[in-house]
Amino acid sequence: MNTAAATALSVRDPWALVPSIGNLDAYITAVNRLPMLTPQEEKQYAQRLQQHGDVEAAGRLVLSHLRLVVSVSRQYLGYGLPQGDLIQEGNVGLMKAVKRFDPEQGVRLVSYALHWIKAEIHEYILKNWRMVKVATTKAQRKLFFNLRSMKQGLKGDAADADTHRNTLTPAEVATVARELNVKPDEVIEMETRLSGGDVALEPQNDDGEESYAPIAYLADDASEPTRRLEARHRDWLSGDGISHALAALDERSRRIVEERWLKVNDDSSGGMTLHELAAEYGVSAERIRQIEVAAMKKMRKALETA
Repeated sequence: MNTAAATALSVRDPWALVPSIGNLDAYITAVNRLPMLTPQEEKQYAQRLQQHGDVEAAGRLVLSHLRLVVSVSRQYLGYGLPQGDLIQEGNVGLMKAVKRFDPEQGVRLVSYALHWIKAEIHEYILKNWRMVKVATTKAQRKLFFNLRSMKQGLKGDAADADTHRNTLTPAEVATVARELNVKPDEVIEMETRLSGGDVALEPQNDDGEESYAPIAYLADDASEPTRRLEARHRDWLSGDGISHALAALDERSRRIVEERWLKVNDDSSGGMTLHELAAEYGVSAERIRQIEVAAMKKMRKALETA
């Protein structure tokens, strides 16, 4: 279809303007060009959907209110999330509202859909604003979406307010708690959550430099599997392991090792010296040293094969 034909079609049937999904600005421009429904048209389409499940009627109701979703999404740009994602979630809420809308209640769809659109956007923000969820209960959700605007209002009303002060004073905490019908402790806790940020558990840089990430000080070394195995092996070596290794030696070699390394004299000066053992066995100190070295090698081999 050429450009002239498309223009002619859009003049005859403005509903043929399908919003672009490739570019956000083009999408917003397109939905703002879609015509609004009169109260009579809205009621007619809603009745067709309710009574006959008319999908085309549902489409007309949704398309005519896409601009409402765009408008609502702008109110939540301060949370740092993409507007396209906010619009997408708001459109989900709009479709839910259209499905549940009752034209006989005497309420316009725009008023009814507003709640559903905001509910979906709120849920999306709570799930994606931080890695750790900041609000789970109904009261916490209310605090999350009202605390920031109320803080700005309180700062603006105070003539002597410090523009660099971010925390609430006790009086301001009490005011917020009273306005939102929550406890002051809950206001303080939510303010702390909002002022904090996500911290990666492990280092994020790949340049080889050391970084002090939480994993460095949160890890429980005592429970680390490798360390536990090493500690268990160390305990075995200092007990049953030594007995097992000594059992592989002859009587003289075993006594030399025990006297040299495993016994302490009353004066805490250590075991017997090479010369003392040499005098006892009637050999040179060098010979005692050779026997000791051979015994140590034999013990090490016995431990390796244990």
